Amino acid sequence: PQPVRSLLRHLGSGGIPVGRQASLPPATAGPLSTPSRSFINLASPLVARRTEFSESRAFSYSPEQVYDVVASVDQYEQFVPWCKKSRVLVERNGELQAQLEIGFPPIVERYTSLVTVVPNHQVRAVCTDASLFNHLETVWRISPASPSQPASCKVDFHVSFEFKSLLHSQLATVFFDEVVKQMVSAFEKRAAKLYGPRGLVQKVAVRSKVL
Repeated sequence: PQPVRSLLRHLGSGGIPVGRQASLPPATAGPLSTPSRSFINLASPLVARRTEFSESRAFSYSPEQVYDVVASVDQYEQFVPWCKKSRVLVERNGELQAQLEIGFPPIVERYTSLVTVVPNHQVRAVCTDASLFNHLETVWRISPASPSQPASCKVDFHVSFEFKSLLHSQLATVFFDEVVKQMVSAFEKRAAKLYGPRGLVQKVAVRSKVL
């Protein structure tokens, strides 16, 4: 998309160096630092503001079907926007540790999340490393639509995030528009692929705010 290309052209042309640490004035004393290939090391004391987004929809799929899509974290790389790789590292007692790789080429980064589940009702993921985000939490809540519609459900999606570095804060708008706002639609399309199309999906409410 054009916003991604424009931002990456800016970053690649000297807006902020990518692929190595930024140059610093010579220090009077102290050990030499070792350059790193990860742009995470461009961390800045300036941090992005925390952003929250919520969306509710009525899905034409059962709670069990939608839960299976959301809880299959290892399959996110097949359909979640900008997710390049996804794998489950550890799984036990209703929780799992997962590693996701996301990227806007040539910028690619990994982060680890602790995912807790309530089968057929809720999936909550919290970022547990501090290299990419100061804060990242997503919550999916799934509830039956009504007794008369057993093949339908209501889905409430909430995400809050705050990038750690100045570089990532410049990507915040792209991340919000290209990933967060497209998330529920991506999962609905995945359900349609697995279980077949079920007609129109009703968008109940959308809310977002910057703290």
